[in-house]
Amino acid sequence: MRALSRQFLVNLHPTRIANTRNNKGVYSFIRGITMSTSSDQSSGFDSPRLVVKKVLAKPQSEGDGAVVRRSIGRSELKYIDPFLMLDEFAVSPPAGFPDHPHRGFETVTYMLQGAFTHQDFAGHTGTIRTGDVQWMTAGRGIIHSEMPAAGGTQTGLQLWINLASKDKMIEPRYQELLDEDIPRAEEDGVEVKVLAGESMGVHSPVYTRTPTMYLDFALKPRAQYHQSIPESWNAFVYTIDGEGVFGIPNSSPVAAHHALLLGPGEGLSVWNRSSRPLRFVLIGGQPLNEPVVQYGPFVMNTQAEIDQTVEDYHYAKNGFEMARHWRSN
Repeated sequence: MRALSRQFLVNLHPTRIANTRNNKGVYSFIRGITMSTSSDQSSGFDSPRLVVKKVLAKPQSEGDGAVVRRSIGRSELKYIDPFLMLDEFAVSPPAGFPDHPHRGFETVTYMLQGAFTHQDFAGHTGTIRTGDVQWMTAGRGIIHSEMPAAGGTQTGLQLWINLASKDKMIEPRYQELLDEDIPRAEEDGVEVKVLAGESMGVHSPVYTRTPTMYLDFALKPRAQYHQSIPESWNAFVYTIDGEGVFGIPNSSPVAAHHALLLGPGEGLSVWNRSSRPLRFVLIGGQPLNEPVVQYGPFVMNTQAEIDQTVEDYHYAKNGFEMARHWRSN
């Protein structure tokens, strides 16, 4: 999302707002497994992941008349390697995200309610409905639009995942799953949808070029769960509805619309001690440990690459060739 006008990209010099961030981490992949426990006072892990930072996602304007709650990508939580941004959007027609470009990362759009229609300059079109997910690898370049497909308020999450330097200029691709095709599992009052990665022994078919887990959990009142996370990965929680206790049993409950950055450890424990259902997403990924230079919807490794990207976009070349004549319907 984050639709920007063509004139904005032409008029502003990228060095004024480019943001370079160096990140440290470990390159390794450890497959996650799930655990459960009957003790309400047990974290389920010898080394549980604790909440080290809590950020309220506050509403802000974005696109053309749209409103989003941004958690990652704001001053309080700029970047969680490899995650660049997380928006919870609530959009009613005629607002939306008209034609805008991307290069150098992936966007993951997960519809919570309603429907969004997507069009891009290569002719890919489709509608993402309640519960569906679209995993778009922008790679060397995409220009697209994302607009409400129905009346009323359309809500969802959009996550931006960075690509390694070796993958930033690959050809764009899509992976799209209907709600009914997303693997699910349930036990002891806990249901999980596995958008990416693994939980409760079920696996998502989505290929994550940057190794990623994306789990949508729903806990009934009094339920608890303990989800393993690869120890070398960074991870966070975003609360959608209800109120939950995360990390250790004596933590303070966290309400909806908060991002929770998790510290190191074996996995996350969560308890729903309220009388209402709890819904949240748990997202984790292998850090890339590469410099990040971002200019709006372009994410590269160096300032020179950003300068080249702005030139490519302006002159419709090197991946943006179709931009010269394309406009969404």
